[in-house]
Formats: sequence, C-alpha cells, structure tokens
Amino acid sequence: MTRKNAALTSMGVATCAVAVLLTGCATTTSQQKGAGTGAVIGAVAGQVLGRDSKSTVIGAGLGALGGYIWSKQMEDKKRAMEQATAGTGTVVTQTPDNQLKLSIPNDISFDTGRADIKPNLRPILDQFAQGLSQQTSMEVRIVGHTDSTGSDAINNPLSVNRAQSARDYLVGRGVNSSRISIDGRGSREPVADNGTADGRARNRRIDIFLAERGQR
Repeated sequence: MTRKNAALTSMGVATCAVAVLLTGCATTTSQQKGAGTGAVIGAVAGQVLGRDSKSTVIGAGLGALGGYIWSKQMEDKKRAMEQATAGTGTVVTQTPDNQLKLSIPNDISFDTGRADIKPNLRPILDQFAQGLSQQTSMEVRIVGHTDSTGSDAINNPLSVNRAQSARDYLVGRGVNSSRISIDGRGSREPVADNGTADGRARNRRIDIFLAERGQR
C-alpha cells in the first residue's frame, strides 16, 4: 500500500469514528459528548497534519483538553440571557463548538463613534455577570465590530475600546479580569450589507461569548 493510500485509509477510519460518536451516544451526557467529540476531532486533525500514530494521539489529547461543553449551567445561562434581552434585538445563540454567543446591536450598546456603554446595555451585562464569579470554569470573550463607514485608523481602535468598556463593566460586577479576553475586528467581519443603513446598523455591534471548559 502506498503512503498516500495509507493516509487516505487512516482518514477514513477517523471519519467513521466521528460518525459513530455522533450517532451512537444516546446514553451519554452533554458533557461527555462535548469532551468526546473534541477528542475525536483532535484525532482527525492529527491524521491530517501528521499522518502518523503519534500525531493522532497528540491531536486527540488536544481535542479533549480544548473542547467546550454545553452543560446545564450553560443552558440555564442561555435561557436567562434570552429573557434579559427580549425585545432588544440581541441575538442569543449556541455556537457549533458549544459557546454561548450574544450579538448585541449598537443601538442599545454604544452611540455612533463612542465607546461608553449606554444605559440599555447595563441590565444585559448585569444578568450576564450574575453567578460568573463562582463559576470558575467559565471563560468570556468580547469582540467589538464597526460598520465600514470611516477608516481603519478610526474603526479598529473603536471596536477594541468598545470591547474594553464591556470588559471593565463586567469586572466591576465581580468577574475576574483574567477570565475575560477582548478583541476588535473593526469593519472586517460584517454580518450584513454595509451598503444599506439597516445593514450598517447590524454591523455596529459587540459579540460576547461565554464558554465552559470540559473536565481536564
């Protein structure tokens, strides 16, 4: 068997393992599924990158250690945030990798061109911060975005400053600053057409992610 065919065979085995995991775990918990899926995905990554058994083992370990889980705490938090943001235009979702994502529009979070938090955002952040000081396995990531109006020299720091303002507010509500990372993407990641006023309004936003690590 050639090396190329052997690699393809290994990839096929790993892919089958993913399929078995996803379809044959009806009795496992959501936490077990999260960690297990991470391990198998890591194994596939090892096969693709290294194409040997050592790389497969390393990939599986990284997947298991790095995977997020969707626990009862996460589900309860999602429901609480859906209630707290009802009618605000905020979109609350579970991402494919088991993070809780809040996409908060600019009209309730920040005035145009400014990074100070508007009053309508404070109750949302208050609810988000609730209980996190005791839930040490939770990680928070805040990403600021702008529309395409203006230059990168303006938009890039503005998006970072907005994320920083949200972080500072959460820290003031008892969330450890070491658990919160921030980033600003300027206008580089639009979710709507910047050619329309409605689209630009949707692109001016902050995204807040909450993730829970699996057991190490």
